[in-house]
Amino acid sequence: MRIEHDFLGELEVPDNAYYGVQTMRAMDNFRITGQTLDHDFIKALAMVKKAAALANMSTGRMKKEVGEALVKAADEIIAGNLLDQFPIDPIQGGAGTSVNMNMNEVLCNRALEIIGQPKGRYDIISPNNDANMAQSTNDAFPTAIKVCISMKAKRLEAALNRVAGELEKKAVEYRHIVKMGRTHLQDAVPLTLGQEMGSYASAIRRSLDRLNFAVKAIHTMNMGGTAVGTGLNAEPAYISAVETYLCEITGERFKTASNMIDATNNTDCFADVSANMKNTALVLIKMANDFRMMASGPRCGYYELLLPKRQPGSSIMPGKVNPVIAEVLDQTCYLVIGNDLAVTMAVENGQFELNVMEPTIAFCIFHSMEYLTNALHTFVDKLLIGLQPNTEQCKKWVENSVGIVTALLPHIGYEQSAALAKEAYNHNRPIREVILEQGLLEEDKLNHILSAEQMTTPGIAGADLLK
Repeated sequence: MRIEHDFLGELEVPDNAYYGVQTMRAMDNFRITGQTLDHDFIKALAMVKKAAALANMSTGRMKKEVGEALVKAADEIIAGNLLDQFPIDPIQGGAGTSVNMNMNEVLCNRALEIIGQPKGRYDIISPNNDANMAQSTNDAFPTAIKVCISMKAKRLEAALNRVAGELEKKAVEYRHIVKMGRTHLQDAVPLTLGQEMGSYASAIRRSLDRLNFAVKAIHTMNMGGTAVGTGLNAEPAYISAVETYLCEITGERFKTASNMIDATNNTDCFADVSANMKNTALVLIKMANDFRMMASGPRCGYYELLLPKRQPGSSIMPGKVNPVIAEVLDQTCYLVIGNDLAVTMAVENGQFELNVMEPTIAFCIFHSMEYLTNALHTFVDKLLIGLQPNTEQCKKWVENSVGIVTALLPHIGYEQSAALAKEAYNHNRPIREVILEQGLLEEDKLNHILSAEQMTTPGIAGADLLK
C-alpha cells in the first residue's frame, strides 16, 4: 500500500493501482449500479486529456518531459490498456469530478512510471496541476461525452444502415407478392409485400437522417471554458490549440463554442441525441410488431411471413415457436425510451452555470446506443436474412377479401360497391364471384381492374379512369 492525501486527509491506496486517493473516495461513496465506466468513454476522455497536454506544451506552460509522459500514458489508454484502472460507478454526484480525477490520477501515475518515478509522486507530476492543467471537470467531462457519443454513433448508424439495406433488398425481392393491406386491423386494399418492406426501410432512413443531424450538433465543445465557461486559467492560445489537437486525435471536426458559458451550462444537445434515438425506437417497434402479427399463427393467425425458427417457444406446448427476435428488438427499444425519459429529466435539472446531472445523461445515452446497435444486428442476423414470404397465404387473403371492392368505385360507384361488399360479407362469398354473378362487369375488365398492377401501382389505377 501507499499513502496518498487530498485536502480531506490521507488514505491507503494499493501500490499496484494507477488510480489514487480521489478515486478511492469515489469507490466508497458511489455504489449505485455495480457497473464501471464505459470503455469507449474512458478512451474518449483520454483523447481529451491528450489534446489538453499537447495544447499546454504548445503554449509553453507545460514542461516537455511532463507533457510527453502524459501523452504516452493517454495513448496507452486510447489503445485499450489500463481500462481496469477505472473502477468507479458511472452514476455519481459531483458532475463527473470523480471520473475526471480518476483519469488524472491514472495518467499521472503511469506518466511517473514512464519517466522512472514511483507512483504517488505528485510533486513531480500532479493530477490537479498537470493532468488537469487549463481544464475543469466542467469542460473536459462533457467534451469527452461528446467524443464518445460520436464514436458510438458510427456503430449505431452502421447498424441502422444495415437494417435499411436488408429491407430494401426484400422490397425488390418481394415486389410481385400481392398481399392485403390493413387499417384499424381490418381489411383495407392490396399492396405488395415489397412495398411494405420498402416503407419500413424508408422510415429507418428518415430516422437515420435525424440521428445524423443530432450527432453533428454535438461537435461543438467548451474545452477551455474551464469552470463556468469564462475560460479562467486557460490562455486563448491554449483554447485554439486544444481544438486543433482534439480534431487531429479523434479524426472528427470539433469546434469551440462561440458562447462557452452557454455550452457549459446547457445540455440540450444531449437531449436531441436521446430524443432522436427514442424516435428511432418508435419506428423500430412499429416494424417489429408488424412482423410479429404478419407471422402470427401458423394455423390461426395471418401467417404471411415465415420467420426463422430460433428456439422452442414453450416449456409446456410442444412445437410452438415464438417470434423471439422481433420481441427482443421491441424490449430493447423500450429501454431506449425509458433512458430518454431519464435524459430528459437530467437535462431539465441543470441549474445556473452547470448541469450536475451529466453522469446520468452519459450513462443513459451510452447504454441506449450500445443496446440499440446490438439489437439491430441481431434483427438482421437472426431474422431479416432468413425471412421468407408465405406467398400462398398472401394470395389467399387477397382473393377472399372484400376490401378489393374499393378498386371498383370509379367503375360502378360507391353505393353499388357497398351493396356488393354487404352481399359478399353476409354470404361469405368472394367479391369477384358476386360481381360476375350479377353481370356488373365483363370478366376481362374485372380481371384488369383487380390485377396486381392496377391495385398496387400508384398512378396506374387512376389512369384507368381515362380509358
